[in-house]
Amino acid sequence: MKKIIIAIDGPAASGKSTTARRVAERLGYLYIDTGAMYRAITWRVLNENIDPSDEEEVSRIAEKIHVRLEKDNSSLRVLVDGKDVTREIRLPEVTKAASAVSSIPSVREVMVREQRFMGVEKGVVLEGRDIGTVVFPQAELKIFMVAIPRVRAERRAKELLEQGISTDVETLENEIVTRDRKDSTRQMSPLRKADDAIELDTSFLGIEEQVDFVLARARDIIENS
Repeated sequence: MKKIIIAIDGPAASGKSTTARRVAERLGYLYIDTGAMYRAITWRVLNENIDPSDEEEVSRIAEKIHVRLEKDNSSLRVLVDGKDVTREIRLPEVTKAASAVSSIPSVREVMVREQRFMGVEKGVVLEGRDIGTVVFPQAELKIFMVAIPRVRAERRAKELLEQGISTDVETLENEIVTRDRKDSTRQMSPLRKADDAIELDTSFLGIEEQVDFVLARARDIIENS
C-alpha cells in the first residue's frame, strides 16, 4: 500500500499532538512531534543558563545537541543526549521560552534538516507549525488545526494538572495569544495555513472525532492514488 506524508500544523493546544500520534498508530506510521524537538533544545538552553534570545549561544547548542524521539507504548519519549526529558520539556518555563528559541534561523535550519531526514521514506505523520509550508510542502495531506484560545488554555491547564502543576487558565490564555502572535509574525517559517491545507476547528470536537476526520482523508488519498 502506498505510503504518504501527513502534515498537521496549528497553534499550541489545538489538538495536534494527540491527533497526530493516534493517526500514526492507526496507519502504522512514524509519529514525529517537531514541537518537542524545539522544546528539547529550549530545555537544554535553559538548563545551561543561556539567554533564549542569544542567537550565537543557542545556535551552538542546536548544532551539538542530539534529540531522539522514541515510541513508548502509546506515548512518545523525548531524549536529549540520552537523558529522558519528556516531562521537563512541558514545564511552563520551557513553554514560555520555546518561541524565542524556535524563531532563531540556524535552529530551524538544523531541525528542518533532521525532520526531512526522518520523513524521507514517507509513512510519517509530522505535527508542528511549518510542516506543510516549509518542512514538507509536497506532503500529500495537510491539515491545519485551530481552536479558540480559551479552549486551548483549558486543555493546557488540564495537561499541566495531570503532571501535578496547577496553573491559572487566564494566565495560560494570555500566554497562548502572545505565542500565537510571535509564531505568526516571525520572519522565518511563520505559523500559517498552507494554501492546500484542510482547516479543522477542534474547539468542540473530541479526540476521536479529530482522528477520524484525518484518517478518512488520508485513506481516501492512499486508496485513490
